Amino acid sequence: MKDRYYIGIDLGGTNLKIALFDSTCRIIGRQVLPTEIFAQPKSLITAIVSSVNAIMAGRRLNTSAILGIGIGLPGPVDVTQGVVHFFPNIPGWKEVPLRSILEEKLGLPVFVDNDANLMCLAEYKAGAARGSTNAVCLTLGTGVGGGLIIDGRLFRGSSFAAGEIGHVPINEHGPACNCGGVACLESYIGNRRIAHRVRMIFKKDIPLEDLSRMARRGNAKAAAIWKDVGRKLGVALVGVVNLLNPDRIVIGGGVANAGSVLFDAVSETILMQAMVVQAKKVRVTKAQLGSDAGMIGAAFLVKEETDKRKTAR
Repeated sequence: MKDRYYIGIDLGGTNLKIALFDSTCRIIGRQVLPTEIFAQPKSLITAIVSSVNAIMAGRRLNTSAILGIGIGLPGPVDVTQGVVHFFPNIPGWKEVPLRSILEEKLGLPVFVDNDANLMCLAEYKAGAARGSTNAVCLTLGTGVGGGLIIDGRLFRGSSFAAGEIGHVPINEHGPACNCGGVACLESYIGNRRIAHRVRMIFKKDIPLEDLSRMARRGNAKAAAIWKDVGRKLGVALVGVVNLLNPDRIVIGGGVANAGSVLFDAVSETILMQAMVVQAKKVRVTKAQLGSDAGMIGAAFLVKEETDKRKTAR
């Protein structure tokens, strides 16, 4: 039997990442492009098509060798219809039938989902949420996304839009959010908001990776910023813990690299403010799959959907 492959795509506010996976969902080739160079959906779709074709050509593969393409997207999508409703942090996308467009251009099955859902699926299948039954996974970066595993299955909600913890309000009044809401968690701890606070405190721009290193080395101002981020995230997670009673909370994305100063503040806030039974059960941990999680989850999405189709025959 010939080898079969999956293609996993992770579209973020910063980068477009595309990878080729073997039958075990192991990455064997990849491309990364900055999202900001694509001003409109049309140019981004063209880049996806070009990158997929380039990856296939690099391995001398034709479409018969590819089982499908999975795509993680940074906003609400209709999973069954393959339609992008909108992206909070990437302008120009509104009710775009992305799946049908790509299937027509590439001649391959395409499966779409929210990027945080796919990060959650990846961590549940192969990362920090492995062995859990009920898990909450978060990605902290340009935006704040979330995914839910309930009773061992990815939970999407009635409109396929569950898990948007970044758009849970943590105050009655506060800054406007790109989603149209007010005082959303993302508007306090998204990396652009953190960067703004860094400029206010240090009077200069400091990359968040450097801010994390400064905190780990004992810089009190840097540590205070990350502790505040952790407390605000913890406040949002208190409600999630009380509501869903998860056994695992997995935190990933660039902001999660702040390390123990962030994670300790999250855990302490949950222990202090969540109900006792739920707080004792849950464990907060860092994601294991790093920046590849979205692509890995996209590959697992293709695997799950193609397996379902085989079973249904």
